[in-house]
Amino acid sequence: MAIKVGMISLGCSKNQVDGEKMLALLRQEGMEICPNAEECDAIIVNTCGFIEDAKKESLEAIFETSQLKKKGRLKSVVVTGCLAERYRQELADEIPEADVVLGIGSNHRIAEAVRRAVEEKKRVVSFGHKEDLSLEGDRILANAPYYAYLKVAEGCSNRCSFCAIPLIRGDFRSRRMEDIVAEARMLADRGVKELNVVAQDTTRYGDDLYGKLMLPELLRQLCRIEKIHWVRILYCYPDRVTDELLDVMREEEKIVKYMDIPIQHVNGRILAAMNRRGDEASLKALCRHIREKVPGVVLRTTLIAGLPGETEEDFEELCRAVEEIRFERLGCFSYSVEEDTPAAGMEGQLDEEVKRRRADVVMEVQQRVAQSVNEGFLGRTFEVAVEGTDPETGRYFGRSYMDAPDIDTRVYFTSRRRLQAGDFVPVKVTASEGYDLAGEEVEA
Repeated sequence: MAIKVGMISLGCSKNQVDGEKMLALLRQEGMEICPNAEECDAIIVNTCGFIEDAKKESLEAIFETSQLKKKGRLKSVVVTGCLAERYRQELADEIPEADVVLGIGSNHRIAEAVRRAVEEKKRVVSFGHKEDLSLEGDRILANAPYYAYLKVAEGCSNRCSFCAIPLIRGDFRSRRMEDIVAEARMLADRGVKELNVVAQDTTRYGDDLYGKLMLPELLRQLCRIEKIHWVRILYCYPDRVTDELLDVMREEEKIVKYMDIPIQHVNGRILAAMNRRGDEASLKALCRHIREKVPGVVLRTTLIAGLPGETEEDFEELCRAVEEIRFERLGCFSYSVEEDTPAAGMEGQLDEEVKRRRADVVMEVQQRVAQSVNEGFLGRTFEVAVEGTDPETGRYFGRSYMDAPDIDTRVYFTSRRRLQAGDFVPVKVTASEGYDLAGEEVEA
């Protein structure tokens, strides 16, 4: 009888892609991918180790999953992903509930490890080199079949002082363009209509491999894939948003006019402490330039409140910038102290309560901005990717070009016909519901 394996994948879309590749390896070895935890022989907890809250969530998932061994058929708990890579032997030693612990460099051993744990009742602990993480191979999509994340590179070389990603994932390394395009074609043949292009720093793509920034050329090639309807760019580093990239965004109809630029802060001194460049004036100028070059573009950003040494004046400058720049989409996190990063050793660490309050205040400012932005959409018609039906109201819901999967808002709407997930329909906006929009399908 085939071993049944399930997966809980936590953290970012890039980690999800790694999980999808592991699922494909398991299926290739004759195992059955099982969505019901109660029926699994093994469950993989594909962890996140980025910030403290994510670590806690990962540990809770490991312990909750281990409880199933006591009352069900579950035989093995398998721990993979960033938490396993970051803490390695420490995690293996301190969490005996984990029957398998694999660092990212050992993901290719997943089938062998699961088989040994389930059939031979052997504990498997393995950590290869970070660079051994394969960026190629088949995938089993863990989300709806009409969209997929397309990871174009691994690791990061930016060395932001607050970030542990280089410690966990290693230096930035691009995939070959022909391999990426081949994967995109494979996904399209399987029904994927929306490609979300991701890396830790997507705009850096190709610099290490080809000696120049190659994201614009890659995007043009992806747009030539006939079955792809939308191409979305996530995680753009401000310094590498070039005019060539903006020209491609403007010219290629399949590229949604949406750019995710995590600026983190606007104060020049705080940005320097983050080991990032720029200040309020330069970042405002960048946003103006993007909007001028790509009419109708929606800008998303991520901010950090409460970095060591951030004064009330620095924080007020951040809030004013949020009001003035008017990002259509924005998230703010309180600074998380991550061991072995430069920021962890900085003077001027702030209380958790202060950091969380500041993050909350930023989001209150953004809520007012979002409400004002949404009012400007009333009466307009947008193409919406249908995702499902709201059980309470019976309305359909989906995403416009302004909304990336999992992180952004929704459009709720009515329709006189039966729609399926993955359909693209025109929706006229008639109301704003908090961050979300509401409307009705209209004739194309």
